[in-house]
This record gives sequence, C-alpha cells and structure tokens, in this order.
Amino acid sequence: MTNKTTSFTIGKVTGVHGLNGNLKVWSFADSINTFYPGRSVLLKSEEEQGETFTILQALPHKKGIILSLKGVDSRSLAEDLIGKEILIDRDQLPIPEEDVWYWQDLLGLNVFDHQEGFIGKITNIFPTGANDVLVVTDKEKETLVPMHKHFVESIDLEKKTMQTTLPPELLMDY
Repeated sequence: MTNKTTSFTIGKVTGVHGLNGNLKVWSFADSINTFYPGRSVLLKSEEEQGETFTILQALPHKKGIILSLKGVDSRSLAEDLIGKEILIDRDQLPIPEEDVWYWQDLLGLNVFDHQEGFIGKITNIFPTGANDVLVVTDKEKETLVPMHKHFVESIDLEKKTMQTTLPPELLMDY
C-alpha cells in the first residue's frame, strides 16, 4: 500500500486550559497513549508549514485531552495554537488490523454502489454509538453510509475505491 501522505492527523487544538500553556485537544486517536511524553508532533494549519513540538504530558479531560508541549509555557503562546491540527509521521503509526482503516485513508475514496454505480466521494466521517458513519458526497447530494460490514463490502486503498450495496432508503433524495 502506498500513500503520498507522510504526516497523519491525530488531533486538533480546540482551546487552552489554565494559564501555563496547556492545550485542550480533540483527539482523533483511539488511545491517549498516542500522545506519549517525548513524542515529536507537528502543529499546523492549512495555510502554513507548521512547527514541531515535543509532548511533555497528556492527560484525559472530559471528552478530550489536556496536552503540555515543550516551549509552550504561557496562555498567550497556547492561544496562538488554537485551531491547529496535530500531526505525526505516518511511519510512527501501527499497521491497522485487517478490515480496520484510519479515517484519513478513507477520506476521498470513490464509493460505488452495486445498484446505483458511483454515488460520490467520502468527504467526512463521524462517530456514533454503534458504528462510524461515512458521509459520501456527489455534487449537492449526501449519502450516509454506516461503517458496517453489512453495507461496506470492500475497500481498496490503492485504487481509492469502496464498494457498497445500500438499501433504497439510504439512497433516496430528500
């Protein structure tokens, strides 16, 4: 499997916590262990190259993480990082198990339904209590596809495709 992306997004800075430069982070990782002390991370927005920091500490906090970075020791420095994505090198990630994918790898895949043909590209993914849901967009139409083996038949990352067989009610125009 080849992937042009060398960096992988593991979270996003959503705010600051306290006066000492701690960041509130929405984690995209399965485990807080992804944010281990000593790990180098890149913080950037789409418009810039970004800056590399070393993680000092990561603690669970409500539905996210409180992250301390070396060199970010004041509230004003932390406020400058709000909205930035947190990235690591892809080769630092474990290889996913069979039939498990990183969200970032699924975004942009062309989705084909056995009955309807091309139904769009995966443009977003959101978690629910039971299964993640793929948002498949074709121009103005959105189709929500539960990430479940009943609906997702195959994924080919090299060909950038996903095959589905969806019930008619999931393909309806509203």
